[in-house]
Amino acid sequence: MQRPFYPEGSEVCHVAILHPPGGVVGGDELQVDAQIETGAHALLTTPAAGKFYRSAGPLARQIQQLTVAAGSALEWLPQENIVYSGAQVHTLTQVELHGDARFLGWEILCLGRPAADETFTTGKCRQTLELWRDGEPLYLEQANYTGGDSALNAAWGLQGQPVSATLLCTPAKTSIPPAGKGWSGGSDAIRAAWKGHRLLDNERVAVTQLDGVLIGRYLGPSTSRARRFFTLAWELLRPLLFNRPPCPPRFWNT
Repeated sequence: MQRPFYPEGSEVCHVAILHPPGGVVGGDELQVDAQIETGAHALLTTPAAGKFYRSAGPLARQIQQLTVAAGSALEWLPQENIVYSGAQVHTLTQVELHGDARFLGWEILCLGRPAADETFTTGKCRQTLELWRDGEPLYLEQANYTGGDSALNAAWGLQGQPVSATLLCTPAKTSIPPAGKGWSGGSDAIRAAWKGHRLLDNERVAVTQLDGVLIGRYLGPSTSRARRFFTLAWELLRPLLFNRPPCPPRFWNT
């Protein structure tokens, strides 16, 4: 971890998680175990994209377990994971909320290297994203991608796009409204903001609510555009969820 920063005062800690080698190879296992204590507010990010290199066979694993105590808040805003063609990868991000903990975070995945005209023709990538509260699941997502598989190009799959991303946001348990009632107008505000940010012909974005969890999705050709759409959503949701104006982490400028 790089040293913490407090650009918003002592109430919010901004921290970047750094992997010094700059990439993950087959056989590596990275494990992050972050615990946000009662009354704390942390913004965790990464200074650069995560890279998973091609493997001769061994599996690479990245396990991220984020525990958020009652009365605390977590913003999980990492930059994208880039999975090279030929990589063998399993990533797991598990968020466990307790009591009235609040969470806003995203995961961005890029299969292949579009900037180098590399598509994901070989290899395997398994991605797991879980959000729990007091031992009960709020959102569970499992994705399995095999290089060259028809699902990467099918209309019901990734539609030939290398970048897919998910944003999750949930307020304190006591402030979750009944299903179908929306949450503080967040979904409508995000749709309006995204509508004003012109979509490319091959991009798809969506936002919805499921049992008190606001869910944003991106599918398209660009990690930078995925971050832009999600940053727009974060700028709108942060005042609603944490009663704080947006304060982009300085690490994003490096």
